[in-house]
Formats: sequence, structure tokens, C-alpha cells
Amino acid sequence: MKNIIEKIKKSLLVKRTTTIIFMLVIIALFIVLTLWVNGLDLNPIDFTSEKLYTLTDTSKEKIKSVENDVNMYFIGYQEGDSVIDLAKQYKVANNKINVEVTNATSRPDLAEKYGIDNNSNGIIVESKDKTKILSQSDFYTYDPKTYEEIDITEEKLTNSILYVVAPKIPIIYFLEGYSEFSTSANMNYLITYLKNEVTEYKTVNVLTTGSIPEDCDTLIITSPTKDFDDVAANAITNYINNGGNILWFNLAVTEKQDLPNVNRILGMYGVNPFEVGVINETNTAKMMTEAPSIILPNVSYSPITKNIPAVLLINATKINFATDEELQNLKVTKTDLLQASESAFFRTNFNITSNSKQSGEEEGPFVVGAELQKKISEANSETGESEKISKLVIYGENLFISDYTITQSSSYPMISYSYNKDLAMDSMAYLVDRQEDIVIRKDRNTINYTATLKQDNIIQGIIFGVPVVIIFTGILVWQHRRRKK
Repeated sequence: MKNIIEKIKKSLLVKRTTTIIFMLVIIALFIVLTLWVNGLDLNPIDFTSEKLYTLTDTSKEKIKSVENDVNMYFIGYQEGDSVIDLAKQYKVANNKINVEVTNATSRPDLAEKYGIDNNSNGIIVESKDKTKILSQSDFYTYDPKTYEEIDITEEKLTNSILYVVAPKIPIIYFLEGYSEFSTSANMNYLITYLKNEVTEYKTVNVLTTGSIPEDCDTLIITSPTKDFDDVAANAITNYINNGGNILWFNLAVTEKQDLPNVNRILGMYGVNPFEVGVINETNTAKMMTEAPSIILPNVSYSPITKNIPAVLLINATKINFATDEELQNLKVTKTDLLQASESAFFRTNFNITSNSKQSGEEEGPFVVGAELQKKISEANSETGESEKISKLVIYGENLFISDYTITQSSSYPMISYSYNKDLAMDSMAYLVDRQEDIVIRKDRNTINYTATLKQDNIIQGIIFGVPVVIIFTGILVWQHRRRKK
């Protein structure tokens, strides 16, 4: 009996020892596997329908071209934060980009250089020559219609990298002093969006400067309500003759205007003076419900509009042009961008309250957006001078890129409707010849998560299927061992 008990004890001891060793081996393997996987810098599994935490192919393509070293310092962040996971994907796409999570204590050199302390929270993106500093608030905006949070993290990070490595940052100037639309009034949303681009913006008051600055890559003119002074008109003329580009937005004219200098500038491109009147629609598919003056123009394919399926314009006006022969004499070529449909009409009598077309009212189609290229000089092989061209992109509407809301009770600005913002941004990007500006503007809803059916099946399988398989396997092993006894 004693021998039997001793054998049982030895058998149990061997089994327990084997079990403990087996468990230790499993734990060790798990630790080694975890360390190995972490060292691979694999992208996190992203089940969000918008792929909020996955770098887009667009960003990867742009980042591949970065040849200079870029450091991204994340101050006050922790490993595992979603923004860190996203940032590390830049390094995978291009090893010239370094990502470091740090603080003022660990990096006193950064603390001294940028004035940060242990309470600081932000991101420093730097190259050898330039620096861009971002705060947490830069990564989010809000949909003014739904009040949902919009994630623009990738947009900010990608454009910051492109900014610090760009050999030249294009500069856009807003002409001031002749319009009610400016960088400080009625276009705050446009300026907010512009700050997300790989572009700088400034203002110019020609009466003060006497000329358009030499570093101006594009001049923006918004709905002049008074005529250009001779100084401004001459400065803009010189700017055009030097190959300068202009982006022009113009409100519908509600009363006759006397703007000879403004019309002289437009006439250089073959654009005739704007007429009093507003475009109305009769086709319900081309307008907002019961709002014939809020139209959906047809969008023609061009380098500017290739990513713009639709825009929404309110109280638009038609753009009139010189004849084809006159345009040819001016050495101007014209490309239509936006057109009100054939069912539209041009209303000049604002006392008419009917939404239907009246006798004598001009019928569409009407051009409401166009690009004009004016050849200033030919290429000269002897002097090595290249062809000089001045471009004008003009829209017969200004409210669509403004803070204007359709109703007083609405908090949804016109610029946020449809692709209005993108048309403005892409027009600027085209004129400053920076294609990077056209690509990465992701409005991402960070509130809603919607798994696809496939993703839901995977999750359900992990939650319920894996435990069932383990239990079933355990039962089979137990039954097998019983039979062997």
C-alpha cells in the first residue's frame, strides 16, 4: 500500500512539474512573440469604416518622394496613442522620417530650442531648414451641421512633412481695400482650410506697397465693390504682364456699377463687364429644393475640377467673354469649368417674384466658372527665356466660399456644402502649381464606427468561436486519455 501511494505521489509530481514547465514555455514564447511583433512596427488593425488610423495610399505616395531627413517629435504623448501609431506608418513608408515620443526632460535641446516644458503638449515637425509646430487642437474640426467631430490628423501630418521639405512654399496674396470679403471678414472658414495646405497666405494693400509683392504666386481678388485706384490698376497690370496668376470671385451684380479700372483688368483676359442679374434654375435636379437661385452647375473636366463632382452656388452670375476672334487677338485661351444648365435663365428684374422664366429673360447655358490663359511672351531659345503665361481662374460667385449661411438659423456655411471648399482649394493649388495641395483633405467622422459584415463575422468568431474550439479540443484530449487508461 505504501509503495502504491509513493508511486502516485511521484506520478503527480512529474505531471505537475511537466505542466509547470509547459506553462512557463508558453509564457516565454508569448513574451518573445510579442517583442518580435512589436519590433516589426506593424500597422494597427483598423476596423473603422473611414480607416482613421491607417495611412492612405495618397500620403504614402507623397511621402515616398521625401529625400531629406524629417524629425517628428511628439511632446507629451504616450506610446500607443492613436496619433503615434499613425505617425509610425510614415516611417515605414519612408525611413527618412523619424518619429520620437519625448518630453522636455528627455530632450533639453528641444526644450531650449522651442521653449517647451514638462507641461507642453504638441508636435514638432522639422527638417534642416524649416519647422512646423502643431497642437492637438489642429487635428480636429467640427461639422457645423451635425456637430460631429471631424478628424484631420493625417491631413495635418502629411502636409506638415511636405511643408518642411518643400524647396519653396508658394505664397497667396489677398487683395485688400476693395471688397467686403477679406481674410478678416466673411471668409474665416476659407482661411481655416487654407491653413491646412502646403501654402502660405498674406494680404496686400497696393496703396501702401505700390505694387504686388514679387513673391506673390497667386493674387486673390474678391468681388470689388469699388473701382481700383490707378495705383492698384497699374500694379495689377504689371503683375499680369510679368506672368502673375489671379483667382477672382465675383458676386452677382444687383445694380449698375461704374468700375472702369476693374473692367480694364478683366478685359486683359477677354472678360467683359459683369451685367446686373442673377441666374435662376427651373430644372429641379439642378437646384436646391424650392430654391431656384441655389444652383448645381455642370462641372467640366479639367486639372482644377477633376476631383470635383459637384458644387453649390447661390445667386450666381454669368461670365461674359469677348468673341473668339478677340480672344485670339488677346492671345487668350479659354476653358469653361462650371456652367449653369440650359434650363437656367438670367433674371435682371428683381421685382419679379415668380420662380418661373418670364418672357424676354435670357436662357442658359451660362458660364459661371472659367480658366483663361494669356500668353505674355513667346519662348526665346537665344536668350533661354521660357514662354510666359498669366492665368486667370474666375467664378461668377463669391458666397460659395464664404461664411454665409443659407438661413439665419443655420450654422452651416456655404463653403461646407458639397465640394465648394475643394473647388477653392484646388483652384489655388493649380495656380501656384503645387499638386500636393490637391490630394489630402480627409474629413473624417471620429464618432461613428461601422464594422462591415466580414469584420463583424471575424470579431464574433474571435469572441465566441475560439473559446468553443479550445473547450472542444480539451474534451477530445480528455476522452482520448481516458480510453488509453
